Amino acid sequence: MDLITPAERDRLFDSFKRDAFHLELRDDYGSPIENTPYARWQRGEPDDLTWLDSWMALMKRVTSAGKTVRRVRVISEPHSEYVTWEHSLTRLNIEAGEDIRWLPRHLLPEGTALPLRGNDWWLYDDRLLAVGHFDSEGRVLGSEIVEDPDTVTECTRLRDLLWAVAVPHAEYSV
Repeated sequence: MDLITPAERDRLFDSFKRDAFHLELRDDYGSPIENTPYARWQRGEPDDLTWLDSWMALMKRVTSAGKTVRRVRVISEPHSEYVTWEHSLTRLNIEAGEDIRWLPRHLLPEGTALPLRGNDWWLYDDRLLAVGHFDSEGRVLGSEIVEDPDTVTECTRLRDLLWAVAVPHAEYSV
């Protein structure tokens, strides 16, 4: 399977027209860019948040153009330390124009099947998926591009279902 890098996946934000949606299914991520800020937070040290600048600029540019960027974060309760940290930063994503909702794993609608082997994915304009792949330590390996219409339709249906039952960020506390 061919994987694109996170930087190549981020370039997909330059080509979508209406809506980008991310389904997040992990309680911890091993992103190298987050390692130092996360460790600082764990030690109770301040963070200048400059490591988020490029993502925030991208989101502001995309959402200022009238496009939507949404996420549903399916998380376990009690929350992992990572989810607690992630929740504390989500206000920045919201300020940049993203719309983020939280869905405790135990509240997934009965019978919900997670396509794509339970991997995270970005869905762009209901036509293209960037499916995240991770190693055993949770480190991002890259994203697989999927354009199969049946798979895209299944993910679009799941997006709509989960978006309807997930809790908006402002109403969800950790």
